[in-house]
Parts: sequence; C-alpha cells; structure tokens
Amino acid sequence: MSKKPNILIFMVDQLNGTLFPDGPAKWLHTPNLDKLAAKSARFAKNYTSSPLCAPARASFMSGQLPSRTGVYDNAAEFPSSVPTYAHHLRSAGYYTCLSGKMHFVGADQLHGFEERLTTDVYPPDFGWTPDYRKPGERIEWWYHNLGSVTGAGVAEITNQLEYDDEVAFNACQKIRNLSRRIDDRPWALTVSFTHPHDPYVARKKYWDLYEDCAHLEPEISQIPFEDQDEHSKRLFLANDYTHPTPKPECFGVI
Repeated sequence: MSKKPNILIFMVDQLNGTLFPDGPAKWLHTPNLDKLAAKSARFAKNYTSSPLCAPARASFMSGQLPSRTGVYDNAAEFPSSVPTYAHHLRSAGYYTCLSGKMHFVGADQLHGFEERLTTDVYPPDFGWTPDYRKPGERIEWWYHNLGSVTGAGVAEITNQLEYDDEVAFNACQKIRNLSRRIDDRPWALTVSFTHPHDPYVARKKYWDLYEDCAHLEPEISQIPFEDQDEHSKRLFLANDYTHPTPKPECFGVI
C-alpha cells in the first residue's frame, strides 16, 4: 500500500472567522466546529485572495493571485492552462475527485480532477459578464438586493440546501467506496458546499437556536445613505438598497 496520506478538503462559501471557536462570537452553537478545532492546526491570520467566489476558488486551487490567473470576477474564465493542486496531485500518483461547487467558468469543468460527482450549482457560461460600456447600469437578475435580508428565515429545503445534501451524500458514498476498492493509489477528495452563502435561510432546528438572541442586536445604528463615503454609496446603489423595502426590525431598529 502507498504510504502517501489520503487528503480530504472541505470548502464552504462565505464562511468567516467570526464563526470559529476562537473567534469573537463565543456564544454561537458550533459543536462540530469545536470538535474539529480541538484537534486541528489553525491559522488565525489567514485571508482570502478575493471576496468573490470564482476568483477565490481559482486562487485556492492554483496558489496564484487573481492578477495571475485572470479570474478577476465571477464571470471570468479559469484558463485550462493554469495548473491546480489537482493536476499536481495526479502527477504524484493520486486519484483526485470533486463533490460540489467550484464555479469554474468555461468549458473545463475538471481542472485536474479525475472525477466529478456532482454538477455545479451555478452555470459555467459567460452570462454574468457585465456590459462595461454602462458602468452605472444595474443588472437586475444578477446583482444582489435587500432580498437577501428580507428573505432570511426558516426553510426546510431550498435548491441550495438540497444541493449541499447531495454533495455530502455523494462524498460519503465515495469515501466508503474508496475504502473498499483494490487500488494502490492514495486519494484526494474535495468536498465543496455552497452554504453559508445567501439566501440566508436555515432549517428550523438551527434557526430556533438564535431566537431572541441578544448577541444579534446591532452595536452600531444604521448609517444614513447620505452620510456614507462615495464608494459605499456606489455599493448601496449597485445592490438596489431600497428594494425590497425592509422592515425596521430587519436592521434591529425597533
């Protein structure tokens, strides 16, 4: 048998350090993260290369900044010419497999993975490319709005929750099969979930953990639009901040 270790990589979308056991929110209910953290090496000062999904994932896979990969936004193609950790691991004799989201834009939906267990949750085409001749124009079906706030709540199932369930199921089945197969190769399995990306919904048993939670009350009151700096105003407008109109309690203003 090979002495090379098997590698299991978990990825999630939009998770930040606040949610970890040594973060500022120690009141969170995170028993599984607590168990994982207790036996893990953790990096307190670790930063993403980009706040956007596709550029950050391309950087994670390639070890290069968006300025080198050319993946500068969620509509930019990840070139097949850029080698990834999946390519390097396959060269080292590993079986490489992906279950879940990677948001690869372009024809190459593997980027070095030998097998992919699920489709992606987002389309791989160039439909999200903005018209750069109209920098002030808002793309209604693409840009976010306050629906992410007003639509937050309880949901037992959504397309994204269902997708993550499928990702986990396929990953578990693959690990069971890998443990039974007659193959000398070590394996590297990447399991990538779309949550906690918005829409901000949760199953009732999790949502109820934070019912009437005083820690969720805002420490700073809402800053009026006219008092924002110019860049923040641009972001507010790009996100159509007045539609849909939120109720005052959405911002903790009662």
